[in-house]
Amino acid sequence: MSDQPKIYRFPSFDRLVSRIRDDFHSGGHDFVLLYAYNGTGKTRLSMEFKGAGKTKNDGNPDTLYFNAYTEDLFSWDNDLDADSRRIYRLNSASRFFLGIKELALEESIQSYLGRYTDFDFNIDYTNWTISFSKGASEHIKISRGEENIFVWCLFMAICERVIDAHPSYAWVKFFYIDDPISSLDDNNAIAVASDLAKLLRKAKDRIKVVVSSHHALFFNVVCNELKTSKTKRYFLHRSIGSDQLTLRATDDTPFFHHVAMLSEIRKAAESGALYTYHFNMLRSILEKTATFLGKKDFSTCIEGVEDEALYSRALNLLSHGKYSLYEPTEMMEDNKQLFRNILAAFLAKHQFDLPELLNEAAPSLVPAPEEGSTL
Repeated sequence: MSDQPKIYRFPSFDRLVSRIRDDFHSGGHDFVLLYAYNGTGKTRLSMEFKGAGKTKNDGNPDTLYFNAYTEDLFSWDNDLDADSRRIYRLNSASRFFLGIKELALEESIQSYLGRYTDFDFNIDYTNWTISFSKGASEHIKISRGEENIFVWCLFMAICERVIDAHPSYAWVKFFYIDDPISSLDDNNAIAVASDLAKLLRKAKDRIKVVVSSHHALFFNVVCNELKTSKTKRYFLHRSIGSDQLTLRATDDTPFFHHVAMLSEIRKAAESGALYTYHFNMLRSILEKTATFLGKKDFSTCIEGVEDEALYSRALNLLSHGKYSLYEPTEMMEDNKQLFRNILAAFLAKHQFDLPELLNEAAPSLVPAPEEGSTL
């Protein structure tokens, strides 16, 4: 029997949702952790997961979620006339706020919020608004990052009440948490991941939980914090231009995604489909490899190879652009060859066992396999 982690392929999000829900129902797992790059479809997956619960329960939801849609439940009134009383409005029609008046969340919110930032808040339940203050300044406009962390702390406070079986949230059977830390630095990312894991350990006998993230540090901390629980870890992948989703179990290797990224880069180099952002990806891999080896600089990963100085300069110069994954620019032929040379030198110096994540043929030429088919 092979020791390699299984790879599952799914032709659609609903098939993937069925697989994840089955991990809870048939597999008996408490947590499913998904690592996926931005643009893979994590937000869509969270909404498909929520929708599957409503379908199963005759239109009644079973999932409390945190994702990009959660932030849309809040909006700013910037007091354009007087420019002085800026308030944050809540969409009271959402089930997210069901029973919030009776929950007395302020103390719980503040217990989390005080760990990450130093502003204060006041909730007006009559008008469904929140005002923020800092020192003597009232009704202030907080930054986007502070706004995100406030919403996150509010979500955590609600989760506490769900775990405590408050009747207003008796309908919740699952938490689905997608990328809660997009605006945080690494120190706060670690703090948020640790606080979340502590809360989830309390939830495991009552609530099943999916956590998805593109943030490597956050993902790794959550993996380590929940390693003694019944947890499934996956790397979720979808190629640009393809609808097929690839799920690889990474129970023993939560940082498999770096190797997966390297495998994808190699395929791009072999096919000639190289774009300017690939230099950023390659440098990122070298930096993470250097960190793993205890080195201070990515250039140590190609130390001693022929043309070492040229390769280091090229990576420094060509990986500093803000290249879009959604509007990619193809490399010039000379840069393609330079990229291949650097990649070949790196792979020759460091022997990676690169997986075959993708089908050899183009996705449109490969019949969609049955749900859960493995390689």
